[in-house]
Amino acid sequence: MAARHRTRWATGGAATVLALSAVLAGCGGDDSPADVASKAESAVGSIASEAAEAVESASAEAGRRLDDIQDGADVKGDVTTGKPVTGSDGRVRTDVTVRNTDDSSRSFAVQVDFRDAGGQLTDTVIVTVDHVQAGQSATATARSTHDLSGEVRTEVARAVRY
Repeated sequence: MAARHRTRWATGGAATVLALSAVLAGCGGDDSPADVASKAESAVGSIASEAAEAVESASAEAGRRLDDIQDGADVKGDVTTGKPVTGSDGRVRTDVTVRNTDDSSRSFAVQVDFRDAGGQLTDTVIVTVDHVQAGQSATATARSTHDLSGEVRTEVARAVRY
């Protein structure tokens, strides 16, 4: 059965671009190389902090969205992710396979977390898989909302069948 990916939450790319552009705009004039380096270091720290906050915020929002599903059942054990693959666009994709163990057709909402090699959360998305027949499985694709580099692992954070 074909499935589709319907909903994603962004995790702070705009905040990162805004912070970086503000720092770069302030790098002109009579600043010494040390001052410029100090401002850049401060900006990187600020960007990293804002990105972490954005990921936490997106994760919390995803949790609220899953909590809002009426008559949903927690089925994390019925969902798996495949091997993450980085596309030419820098986005990481992974297959998400759901297994409907119910006796009627159901839909699924799955929160997929993307983590770096150290286990830090770097992105999170929600994938929906609609109308999976009783006793059948279906696969959708989860795609990161921004470029991720290095080793990336994926995991099912939550899954709701409804």
